[in-house]
Amino acid sequence: MDEWKRLIKETITNPEELAKVLEVDIEEIRRVHQKFPLRVNPYYLSLIQEKGDPIWKQVIPDVHEIVSDGFEDPLAEEEDSPVPNLVHRYPDRVLFYISYMCSTYCRFCTRKRKVGDPTSIGEDVVKMALEYIRQHTEVRDIIVSGGDPLMLTDGKIESILRELRAIEHVEIIRIGSRVPVTLPQRITPDLCDILKRYHPLYLNTHFNHPREITPESKKACEMLADAGIPLGNQTVLLKGVNDDAVVMKELVQKLLAIRVRPYYIYQADLVIGTEHFRTSVQKGLEIIGALRGHTSGLAVPHYVIDAPGGGGKIAIIPNPIISFDDNEIVLKNYEGNVYRYPSCPAEHTL
Repeated sequence: MDEWKRLIKETITNPEELAKVLEVDIEEIRRVHQKFPLRVNPYYLSLIQEKGDPIWKQVIPDVHEIVSDGFEDPLAEEEDSPVPNLVHRYPDRVLFYISYMCSTYCRFCTRKRKVGDPTSIGEDVVKMALEYIRQHTEVRDIIVSGGDPLMLTDGKIESILRELRAIEHVEIIRIGSRVPVTLPQRITPDLCDILKRYHPLYLNTHFNHPREITPESKKACEMLADAGIPLGNQTVLLKGVNDDAVVMKELVQKLLAIRVRPYYIYQADLVIGTEHFRTSVQKGLEIIGALRGHTSGLAVPHYVIDAPGGGGKIAIIPNPIISFDDNEIVLKNYEGNVYRYPSCPAEHTL
């Protein structure tokens, strides 16, 4: 049996199993599990060093999940779904939800309403989405998502990629997957051989903390990169996990060292049961301010808010503009020094 399949087979999916390996309040875990199921595989569980640490917070149920407010579908994805499990929000790209399963359930997941629910997807739904893409020639970019699409079998993954690549107007395929982080053993030579047949293909993964960068996750990312797949990372800003400039700087620098480009830092979505994870927007701006100029520009991701109600991603940055008029713009750099630059080129008469 492949190592990743063994880890899935041994995955903890109920409070009783969890209580055998971690010191938890089993009654609290049971209460949360009834509403938001537990799932954590042995590999990712092994990264926990102590109760309440950044790994623990991401995957161990917390009673705050059943007492805090929020929205089932904070980004209004269902409103932008012309067919089930396909979100068409931006003009030339769609998000294609192909898997309800993840190797580990993140407690802050923006799709808690769907992940882990086998009724949320079926073969007919996949066919409907593919047909929609075929009929809409403006769609040139597909984000294959879930759940985690790499939790499907190799055969199923290849079947869907083959169907997408056969559509003439589809130029780019992107996969969103957290398995390089939470189950890096899933990245096998056979899987890489499949993925590289369907270039141009990109993969965005989801590291949130430097301790998630292990020899196993490093190997997984290097295998994908060696298969010619550009890798990006989408971090969520989480209280008690990575809401610290020193931690974030270590994360983005270590990501570049394993050939993963920091792409986004997301302000946490307004998902039901996740209020305890949210930081202030000011905290996010402070972190970006501590990265810009203090490390390579290649390491600085976009800080974005995915606007509630379906407004899409909006990038925000610390404001470097002190003043701006027709004559000049006055700017402040990362050290706080002030510089002036002419707003418009000088007009010369010949």
